[in-house]
Amino acid sequence: MLSVLLASPVFAESKNHIEQYKLNMTQGATEISAEVYDMHMLMFIICVVIGAGVFIAMFISIYFHRKSRGAKPAHFHENVKVEIAWTVIPFIILVGMAVPARNLLIDMEDASEPDVTVLVTGSQWKWHYKYMDSEVEFYSKLATQQEQIQGKFDKGVNYLLEVDRALVIPTGKRVRFLITSDDVIHAWWVPDFAIKQDANPGFINDAWTNVDHPGVYRGQCAELCGKDHGFMPIVVIAKEPAEYEKWIAEQQAIQLKAKQEEQRLLAMNMSLPEAMALGEKVYNANCAACHMPNGEGLPGVFPALKGSQIATADQPKHIAILLDGVTGTAMQSYAKQLSMSELAAVVTYERNAWGNNTGDLVQAKDINAAINGK
Repeated sequence: MLSVLLASPVFAESKNHIEQYKLNMTQGATEISAEVYDMHMLMFIICVVIGAGVFIAMFISIYFHRKSRGAKPAHFHENVKVEIAWTVIPFIILVGMAVPARNLLIDMEDASEPDVTVLVTGSQWKWHYKYMDSEVEFYSKLATQQEQIQGKFDKGVNYLLEVDRALVIPTGKRVRFLITSDDVIHAWWVPDFAIKQDANPGFINDAWTNVDHPGVYRGQCAELCGKDHGFMPIVVIAKEPAEYEKWIAEQQAIQLKAKQEEQRLLAMNMSLPEAMALGEKVYNANCAACHMPNGEGLPGVFPALKGSQIATADQPKHIAILLDGVTGTAMQSYAKQLSMSELAAVVTYERNAWGNNTGDLVQAKDINAAINGK
């Protein structure tokens, strides 16, 4: 009967809620994260013992030396022995806490001799991963449905913690992360790895992990990086080394094929309906969060595209903004995020949707010409 109860969905859901709302630090999935947890518990116990000792002494003094028992206060201004004691004892305690903490911090910061190196770049509001030892690179974006965010659908198990493409790393290997940003300050945080490292524009911070067991590990951006800060999750999948090598080979083949296909499409032209259909899909996935699905933007925050000079008149500048972004704003470069066909389609869509109706049809070859003409 007990085994049936433990296996029941109700018990499993209850256990998940307990895990979700637990107050203590996670023990993690790596040796270093377990050491961080142990250090946290050691410091916690020391603080509890000190606190308990102070309050017990205080309450004993209050109780046994209260006025109602006829206690008379002593009159003295200094006591050398007491002064020495309450200086030396805390110093010894702090040194005793600092030594193991120092050793752990040195281990955490030592990202030397990695087996795999991944460049992690924060971008409003997604992560870009580039494997430095191969040709594999991609963006990882939130995959939670907008209907869940808007409350139209029930929230999923991994609500706001699911992505379209997860970072994949091998188990039993030392993986180094080079962490930076191409716009504002982000923070790459994966609790199971005991990693929380700032992603600063213009700087590279590093961190490392060595995951023992295959699994899926989730995290989030831990820096307030803008209005969609809460929609910037991290998902890392740890695979056995053989499976990881197979995955890397597959991804390299896929990306090579995509580049070849892109070159083939340069010689082809989309019709206006084809470009509008693809452009709407690309716009909703990448642009609608700021410029709104209706193209009206957010007044004072994100400019409208509906009826704007950029989207109705200046086509070269329109293309240039998508390729280069706009410095000092949330408008980032999409040159590496989207294919030339997708860029052409979204420019076409923005120039013909919401009543703009310019009739302009931009092709992949136009985007290629803009890129090579720089």
